[in-house]
Amino acid sequence: MDDAQLLRYSRHILLSELGPDAQERFASAHALIVGMGGLGAPAAQFLAAAGVGTLTICDADHVDLTNLQRQILYATGDIGAAKVDAAAQRIAAINPEVRVARIGRRVGPADLAPLVAAADVVLDCSDNFATRHAVNAACVAARRPLVSGAALRFDGQIAVFDPRDAASPCYHCLFGEGEELEETRCATMGVFAPLVGIVGSTQAAEALKLIAGVGKSLAGRLLLVDARTMEWRSLTVPRDPACPVCARRPA
Repeated sequence: MDDAQLLRYSRHILLSELGPDAQERFASAHALIVGMGGLGAPAAQFLAAAGVGTLTICDADHVDLTNLQRQILYATGDIGAAKVDAAAQRIAAINPEVRVARIGRRVGPADLAPLVAAADVVLDCSDNFATRHAVNAACVAARRPLVSGAALRFDGQIAVFDPRDAASPCYHCLFGEGEELEETRCATMGVFAPLVGIVGSTQAAEALKLIAGVGKSLAGRLLLVDARTMEWRSLTVPRDPACPVCARRPA
């Protein structure tokens, strides 16, 4: 690192758990963010500010006026622009050292396999079960850690699914594909604006810990937050030995 980088990242370098070694790992890391809405926006900002070297951001949407209540990466002047383009521009303003790859379409299984394999950590910031299950399957196949988040109304959840850990469940162990789960969106149910920031920034924190190899991740746990009372709960999530997605993954 040069003098400017040492100064930029000094508050991380001062932490004994991180230091210059972790900062170098951030610089060489590649994070994939699927979904650049309420969760992806704060997650991308914190990863970029922390100096994660490469971000691949995926989203098919354009910035809409209704997004601005909570998707703090975007401004009024971005309305109508592709989210990945507006996000890349803002990330460059935050930290020009970060390389940003833009995928301006909805990614499916065929897209996700190479994208996930190229990443060190994956953040699922999407808003639908089909994408979440596709991201999970790709992460299990490539043995990449997945940081999953969701937020609706006043309720948020965060979990880490790490296929490198034999005891860690995958997303399918918790939410089985094909089960009768109601698909609800904030477009019809609403969402408390700061909640997506809480969840998205927590996803960024878990991703940075995984890259640096510090602390204890949320693997095997589901963290729930109720923003009405600001109460947090941590639930243990066991691995399903009969899970059709991760049961046969290599040890």
